[in-house]
Amino acid sequence: MYSLIRSIPLRELLIEQLPAFGTSLLITELFFKFHSFTLECIAFLAMWYVFDAASTWFKGAKR
Repeated sequence: MYSLIRSIPLRELLIEQLPAFGTSLLITELFFKFHSFTLECIAFLAMWYVFDAASTWFKGAKR
């Protein structure tokens, strides 16, 4: 996480990661109730990965 934050400028980090982060956090909070912090954390990180990959793919498809 530290490497991610240091390798990308703040403006670019907010533009690229904030929508994926927010969407994954919202979906995880609304739909995933595993009653285990570890499982919910893993589900959140997986959703963040999926939304970030999808947004990267869609941006690449536009070009």
